[in-house]
Amino acid sequence: MNIQVLKSKIHRVTVTEADLNYIGSITIDQDLMEASNIIEGEKVQIVNVNNGERLETYVITGKRGAGGICLNGPAARRVAVGDIIIIISYCTLDFEEAKSFKPTLIFPDTATNSLV
Repeated sequence: MNIQVLKSKIHRVTVTEADLNYIGSITIDQDLMEASNIIEGEKVQIVNVNNGERLETYVITGKRGAGGICLNGPAARRVAVGDIIIIISYCTLDFEEAKSFKPTLIFPDTATNSLV
């Protein structure tokens, strides 16, 4: 039996941009992606702490060290610049393997979106 479990989480980052006219996705600072073990194109869930919205999209690599978090396309309507979001990815594992799996969790500084 396989189950879905938490793989990676970027806990509480600040939205720096919302671009309605982009094709879609979320752009995440490359430093945050690497620290959280999230790759370009990976499906993620976005949870908006400010308004309770939840959505799924895929990741685009952003400029390293810039702290950028940009919701693109229709997702831009579900956030406002300055909102705090949580970015979550999941993976599918064998039930026994999942019991010992340890997810990657990071807790950036919400003022700068940088790693502390």
